[in-house]
Amino acid sequence: MANPKLSDELAQEAADAFISLGSKTAAALLLGIPRTTLNERLKIAAERGMCGTKPVLPGFRISQVTSTPNGDFVQQKPERGESWALPDGHAVKGVSALVDADGRTIQQWVKTRLEPSAIDIAETLKAAFVGYEPAAIPTPAPDHVQEELVTLIPCNDWHVGMFAWSQETDENWDLKIAERVIGRGIDEAIARSPASGVAIVLGGGDLTHADNNENRTSRSKNVLDVDGRHTKVTETAGRLLVRTIDAALRRNSLVEVRNLKGNHDEETAPAIAWFLHAWYRNEPRVVVDLDKSLFFHRRYDKVMISATHGHEAKLQDMPGIMAHRRAADWGASMFRYAHGFHVHHKSKMATEGGGVIMESHQAPIPQDAWHFGSGFLSGRSLQTITYHRQFGEISRVRVAMLDAANDNEPLRAAA
Repeated sequence: MANPKLSDELAQEAADAFISLGSKTAAALLLGIPRTTLNERLKIAAERGMCGTKPVLPGFRISQVTSTPNGDFVQQKPERGESWALPDGHAVKGVSALVDADGRTIQQWVKTRLEPSAIDIAETLKAAFVGYEPAAIPTPAPDHVQEELVTLIPCNDWHVGMFAWSQETDENWDLKIAERVIGRGIDEAIARSPASGVAIVLGGGDLTHADNNENRTSRSKNVLDVDGRHTKVTETAGRLLVRTIDAALRRNSLVEVRNLKGNHDEETAPAIAWFLHAWYRNEPRVVVDLDKSLFFHRRYDKVMISATHGHEAKLQDMPGIMAHRRAADWGASMFRYAHGFHVHHKSKMATEGGGVIMESHQAPIPQDAWHFGSGFLSGRSLQTITYHRQFGEISRVRVAMLDAANDNEPLRAAA
């Protein structure tokens, strides 16, 4: 470190020698001092404005030039660093500023933090299932199934991690209630469904309520009511989907899994898919689709099934998307179905003349404070839909959510 007590005479002497000779080596030889000593004196000379306009010392910048009868007086300061860029894997979590009396910014400090990646979330899920039995070992297929049937199991808008307080929303909801109520509902729906050759466990998007610990939607930055850290939420969501797939395995020959992204889980959804892919890697009766797109398309003989969450492409746009992007499946099918989610209420557009029956689905969860206060109204349910490969939809099972705000109390008989 340069000596701050260096006299002005020695500092000026070093500056004059360097300016005159234009070489640090030659200046050090002239003064009879080591080059390192010369460098220290030149730094101090530059900071004291003794180096003139030319040359500017390497690593320094001209900060001020003052004209005097004896020439220009130049103040040099250490050069600023390179342009700042957000480090890879980081997100800005705050900015501090030093301001003057007029409120103008003098200096700023940008605070960052590491954002969890898809790999981090997958590792979190892996840790959550340590000791879980069975560890996705192959399980025997059911004895009696109808191979010509395909059963769709929509797992849409579960919003795992959402928090609701009955004094604001008339109903309580948290992680423990969600895992218990959704879990037993999906078990019942699958158990009551026909034993089929294929079951489709379709994550319809918004599996989790928040996508990280900021507890805001990624695009609109709306504040979300969340119960617990995102790691804990992700663990619960993973357990619920494993419970769903295991139930489907007990009832059906083959289980196809796809987890669509929604506007609440754009980062978490692909990580959950990778976790399920790894969890069932030794189970030949489970096929996990790792497609990252916002669309699901599949054809089973004469039946075509498509889906999207609905925060980007809308449900009413699906017939055109299906016909254009899956022209071969469109031409080979007679019964076409499009499923949308996101809106949390049931609607059905029976447009068989237009080629597609479109429907949106209810969610199994209550409303959070914002939706309740805004007056949104929608029922709550889980369901499965069964299709015959040659004749289209033949049955469906609906499980209504009856927990309300008193899930821990027995249902009271009507008076």
